[in-house]
Amino acid sequence: MKTISTAKSHGGTQGVYAHASETCGCDMTFAVFVPPQAKDGPCPVLWYLSGLTCTHANVMDKGEYRRMAAELGLIVVCPDTSPRGESVPDEKDDWQFGSGAGFYVDATEAPFATNYRMYSYIVDELPKLIAAHFPADMTRQSIFGHSMGGHGALTIALKNPDRFASCSAFAPIVHPSTADWSSKAFERYLGPDEADWRSYDACLLIEDGHRFDAFLVDQGKADGFLQDGLRPWLLEEACRKAGIPLTLRMQDGYDHSYFFISTFMDDHLRWHAARLGTGGGDVE
Repeated sequence: MKTISTAKSHGGTQGVYAHASETCGCDMTFAVFVPPQAKDGPCPVLWYLSGLTCTHANVMDKGEYRRMAAELGLIVVCPDTSPRGESVPDEKDDWQFGSGAGFYVDATEAPFATNYRMYSYIVDELPKLIAAHFPADMTRQSIFGHSMGGHGALTIALKNPDRFASCSAFAPIVHPSTADWSSKAFERYLGPDEADWRSYDACLLIEDGHRFDAFLVDQGKADGFLQDGLRPWLLEEACRKAGIPLTLRMQDGYDHSYFFISTFMDDHLRWHAARLGTGGGDVE
């Protein structure tokens, strides 16, 4: 692992790191905030998964999470959204596919299957690296994300309910198999058989019997992607049928941007901290 940069923030340390990923077959970059409480012992880990076109830097620069994470004693890990590099297949003119659009799946179709293995990277490889190099209590983990990353957080939590104490999302793609801006990527990463897409679709995972204790979702009513891409009411219906508690907050006037995310970031951090045992509390 190589340290790219570190900076003191709110008594803790914000770092950016890189390593050669065996899972993705390329160098991967990620950010980690370590709170001041880590001086006294391991801290719980909160994973943040970013959305389409993003890297680790978007939430690190604009998410405004460090003050509250330092107060609550949370390590915040911000991975990249896809493999990158000259040897990695990409479509530079399509922001919904390729670099920046890994969709947190393990691709099965050539030529993407070699590198686009973001599910295994987030679930298996990167946690081992975090455990080895940071003062992390890996028995206490939670996960959240935005848009494509919200989709990733929901699906990863549903498939690994014993690992994560909590899961939340900002404007997630809840039913990517049928959403305009994700179904094309699913077909190209996973093949034409839509049965193979079900394990990466939150609504279909719930339909197929996967469960999680509870979800928190914030969604802006002024989000331009609300009707065609996000459709949180589909998750609401799936959770209702399955008996999964869902706190869905439709926020007047807010769009899809980090102005929206940063506004409600503290609420999400407190919500996770309450379930990780470091304070916090429920949202209104």
